Amino acid sequence: MARPASGGYHFLMRYGLSIIPILAVLVLIEAPSAPAEPVNVAVASNFTDAARALAARFQRHSGQQVTLVFGSTGKHYAQILHGAPFAAFLAADSERPRRLEQTGTARPGSRFTYAIGRLVLWSPRAGFVDGRGRVLAEGHFKHLAVADPRLAPYGRAARQVLEHRGLWQTLQGRLVRGGNVGQAFQFVRSGNAELGLVALSQARRARRGSLWEPPQKEYDPIVQQAVLLRDDATARAFLAFLRSDEGRALIRSFGYGTPDAP
Repeated sequence: MARPASGGYHFLMRYGLSIIPILAVLVLIEAPSAPAEPVNVAVASNFTDAARALAARFQRHSGQQVTLVFGSTGKHYAQILHGAPFAAFLAADSERPRRLEQTGTARPGSRFTYAIGRLVLWSPRAGFVDGRGRVLAEGHFKHLAVADPRLAPYGRAARQVLEHRGLWQTLQGRLVRGGNVGQAFQFVRSGNAELGLVALSQARRARRGSLWEPPQKEYDPIVQQAVLLRDDATARAFLAFLRSDEGRALIRSFGYGTPDAP
């Protein structure tokens, strides 16, 4: 069997054992790192379109990606308490984020208002909803869609408007309840209800029909707050983008108010 040239042979015999650890370190350095754990963000269903636009803009600027999980604020809150792997929470109210911060489930000092929601009475039929909302009292409809007041802040606001007008009990037999305002909007858009009390952002997305915006005095302000649940760099950066001038302008373009411009 051929033997290595004497120079190379003596080099390996003298230094080979010490080179092996160095080579192993180089292999570890050059080996591809494991993929980062997905950053999941729980988002209130009313904010679906705005959140998607914000996430896309954030990814384009930063190269970082977040996974948006939509649902009712009440259900998200329960999931978070049971250990759901969310890094941040964009709620449709201020109550749940405040509770999470008070109990230590959320990162201290991370809670802030990212949007102020607006409720509207909307129908896909042009001219069906009048400029004062009289259609609610006149009753020329079979079904009115609302979000569940027990779970969804927009549902609570819908109930307050109807109570203010003395119609909550009167319309009980006509109410179609969705688990969140997204479902209530789908009931109307699909024709299962002639009209519904939904988010202004949803009615704007439909780009058809007729709507009326109840006076703010008829329901409590829908203050939507966000909170950081896990100390994750991507989640922190995404929440910071929501507070930036660009982020706030994008939020307003979807029919929401922001703290600097309600």
